[in-house]
Amino acid sequence: MRLFECGTLVPGCNWHTRADNEAEVIRRAVEHIREAHNEPMIRETMVEAIKARVRDEQKVA
Repeated sequence: MRLFECGTLVPGCNWHTRADNEAEVIRRAVEHIREAHNEPMIRETMVEAIKARVRDEQKVA
């Protein structure tokens, strides 16, 4: 599972998403930033910042 936590990019935001593949995580993150953070235009630099923060979800033993 891949995980993105918006608070790593937008301080104070508790939203997160997880999916089996990175493309789906990025798609959801872009949609969230567009809607929740009033960013109608998502630049390539923002997509790169999201990609840099997507990580493997740690399994809790």
